[in-house]
Order: sequence, then C-alpha cells, then structure tokens
Amino acid sequence: MQGAKALGKTKRRWISERKRDVYHRKAKELGYRSRASFKLIEICKRTGLIRPGDLVLDLGAAPGGWLQVASELVGKSGRVLGVDLKPIEQFPSSNVSTIIGDIEAPGLAQGILSCFARKADVVISDASPNLTGIWELDQARQLSLASSSARIASEVLRTGGAMILKAFQGKSFNDLLSSLRASFRSVDLIKPGATRKRSSEIYLVCRSLLPPRGVSGSG
Repeated sequence: MQGAKALGKTKRRWISERKRDVYHRKAKELGYRSRASFKLIEICKRTGLIRPGDLVLDLGAAPGGWLQVASELVGKSGRVLGVDLKPIEQFPSSNVSTIIGDIEAPGLAQGILSCFARKADVVISDASPNLTGIWELDQARQLSLASSSARIASEVLRTGGAMILKAFQGKSFNDLLSSLRASFRSVDLIKPGATRKRSSEIYLVCRSLLPPRGVSGSG
C-alpha cells in the first residue's frame, strides 16, 4: 500500500514537471524521441567520445532518443545498434538497427557480437528500471542494470574503447565506480544540464578500456 501511494505521488510530480520541462518541449520541437537526447548531446560535446565511423552499442535504448543522437554523430560510415526489452520504433536512418534483448541475460553479449563485424568503439547506456517510488528498491535495480551494462561492455568493446553509463548514486555506487576505474584508464562523473535537479542520476564517462589482465595492449 505504501509503495502504491509513493508511486502515485511520483507519477503526479512527474506529470507536473513534464508540463514545465523546457527539454521536453525542445525535444518535441526538434523531433527527438526523448528529452534524454540532450544529456548525450552535452556529454559528447564535452568529451568527443562518439565520432564519425564509430560502431556504437546502445543498451536500454527505448524509446530511441540516444539512438538518434548517436546516429547523427557516427554518420553514414558508422553504425548504431540499440538493445531493449521493448520493441523500438524503426528509424529511417540506415545506420541504426535494433534488437530485443534483456541486458541482465548472461548470453546477450554473444548475441550482440554476432550482429557486429568487429568489436564496438563505444557502449552507451541510459538504462533505468520501471520506477516504484521506493528509493532503495529503485536504486538497487538501476545499479543492477548499470552493472550488467558494464559487464556487456567488457565483452563487446575493443581495447581502448569507451563507455557512457548512467547510474543512480547511493548504496553500492562506489563499488561500481571502483570496478570501472580498474577496467578503464579514466572514469569521470558528469551531470548534464538536462538532468532534473532532484535526480540522483550521474553519468560515468569511461575512457580507454584496458586489455584483459595478462594481455599487453597493442600501443
């Protein structure tokens, strides 16, 4: 009962905020499927991580706002693959494809690799669970998705590749951060302007995946 009340309150607040949300209005004006598009736009402007010709994997891609941005950045010579539990409405761009898949399923990485001609240059993940309004539960479920996204990235990214990963700050966040800092040369935290002020979400920008332990890099 308490969870239902919390969820109802959260939904009413979300509807109220959406009506006043400048990023929601801007997304509709520019034809983006989600206000979240502006988060990736800002991150990429600041970091330059997604470039023309890149092969990009988008985990938790529905409804497709990040897919649109990544498609624009990689251009005709690049390719973007989106993965989500939900079907994603088809894109007119020929450099975007999508598959239905569960980020937390252990065999998903191999299925993704079968869609690629080579390993990915960048993995991006804005994945979130269906929110219950119970903070401890929502945070734990989101971090589980973030950890699963990081695991997939470790299997599908080329050595030297990059990742942009959303995580909810709170319990166990530091464990995820420590794990990523052991796997990439650098990990920075970014909170884009389009992130709601009261939100605990943060984006981890992970640069240059290290080779597996015991394996020397080519550079």
